[in-house]
Amino acid sequence: MPHFAPVRVRGGRRALHRLVAHRRRALAAGLAVTAAALVAAGPHPGAGGQDARRARGHPVADPVGERHGTRLVAAPVRIADAGTVRLLRPGDRVDVVATGEGGAGDTSVIARGVRVTKVPEPEADPAAGGALVVVSVPRATAHRLVGAGTTERLAVTLC
Repeated sequence: MPHFAPVRVRGGRRALHRLVAHRRRALAAGLAVTAAALVAAGPHPGAGGQDARRARGHPVADPVGERHGTRLVAAPVRIADAGTVRLLRPGDRVDVVATGEGGAGDTSVIARGVRVTKVPEPEADPAAGGALVVVSVPRATAHRLVGAGTTERLAVTLC
């Protein structure tokens, strides 16, 4: 085998330093862009009181069904079939469905996945028609339930 002269690379140390310096700049630029995006997407002061100051990733103690800014109210609903109401217990999730008088016509879901808060004792008067159940819903949904209860028959389905 013939004898070869040693191979010498000039500027090797400087090239390594330059490569590391460019990586640092790229990383710094990436962090600056990420920070700007987080600030732009974060809560804005004065937009919602105390909830706006809460960090987005902070664990909350609110119930699962409640959204930030949504206040739930208790809405009494008269369900046409009293036997169905006897199956319900506080804490159950139900859909409230409205049907036309006599069961004819279109059906529509008025409230989805609402929590039953109370099932009062059934009335002894059979002329009352149906049974009462109290559900926890947002205020706008409570208004729709009251309106549908005066013109249509209401039913529930367990979720």
